[in-house]
Amino acid sequence: MFAGRTNWNLTTNKLTQALAGHRASGREVLDLSVSNPTECGFRYDQKAIMRALCSPASLEYHPDPKGLEQARRAVAGYYEGRGGMVKPEEIILTTSTSEAYSYVFRLLCNPGDELLIPTPSYPLFDFLADIQDVKLKRYPLIYDHGWQIDFHGLQQAMTERTRGVIVVHPNNPTGHFTKPAEMAQLSQICATRQMTIIADEVFLDFALEEQRPQSFTSSQEALTFTLSGLSKISGLPQMKFAWLATSGPENLKTEALSRLEMIADTFLSMNAPVQLAAAAFLEQRYSFQSQLMQRVRNNLKELAGQLAAQRHCSRLELEGGWYAVLRVPATRSDEELAIALLQEKDVYVHPGHLYDFHQEGILVVSLITPESVFATGLARLLEVVTR
Repeated sequence: MFAGRTNWNLTTNKLTQALAGHRASGREVLDLSVSNPTECGFRYDQKAIMRALCSPASLEYHPDPKGLEQARRAVAGYYEGRGGMVKPEEIILTTSTSEAYSYVFRLLCNPGDELLIPTPSYPLFDFLADIQDVKLKRYPLIYDHGWQIDFHGLQQAMTERTRGVIVVHPNNPTGHFTKPAEMAQLSQICATRQMTIIADEVFLDFALEEQRPQSFTSSQEALTFTLSGLSKISGLPQMKFAWLATSGPENLKTEALSRLEMIADTFLSMNAPVQLAAAAFLEQRYSFQSQLMQRVRNNLKELAGQLAAQRHCSRLELEGGWYAVLRVPATRSDEELAIALLQEKDVYVHPGHLYDFHQEGILVVSLITPESVFATGLARLLEVVTR
């Protein structure tokens, strides 16, 4: 009765079962995996946000496949503020980066075609690819005093059916940015092999250093699709506003945009109130990002202090984003360790295998966790993994 593409293993894993049982029992949970910024105690300008949603123009219907021009101009202004140049006509609005991915997958791939994804990375692509009948192949990120693309492994993963390379910039959860030299090498490889770059930049603004990382929207050698949205930039995941920017050789860019416009016209998924509020929502990013990065730095300082007091655990290098990767003694599987932390110490963390780390002894913690919860949860975590 059902399509094979949805024939997933829907059995709840042991950690999820343990978390559900823990919460059902009424016990506290110190959640060190939190990713929803609206639940982390950040302050939002509620009046400005609600006022932006009350435009009388929302009662009128003026469909545009790419999204309302004033909203696309607001997105173009975001890139201009970062020192880049993206034209409104090069932008297509979507309700989420997941939807933007689906547009690109449909644009590039026939059933069975391949896209390359980094490993480790966050567990989103597999389901998106299954729904679009796309096959994924993984290319490695290697760690050696910091993260970098394994270009040998990348090229080994390519076949005649490879249509593009997905880059998460900065990567989640490793927190590393693609370096300018890596961007140039990747663009050269993709241009030579007539492949595309698909760049996920939802965490681009959250760099620990003051110097702003370069966006893939500046790419001109290879056809490039850059994805981002309000979910992370302004901490407004509930507003469902994202975008897809296209760059690269003019002839390929023009053809891609024409086809993407037809895909978008088929769905017309964006709603008017949020589009009309886009400029105001993007304005919220300044206050939100300031608060969030202060939280991240405070938690990193707390993490450094607690790690310095013991010898068994360490933190891998990171350059941005919201997460930290911890290396802990591999005395049992990461899932078993995460369950033990929950049952013994009421602490919930993500085991490394959720992000496709192949070795044991990896835990991932969120740096946007409220400071008091982070400090207490981390102390309890280290009690377990160092004993």
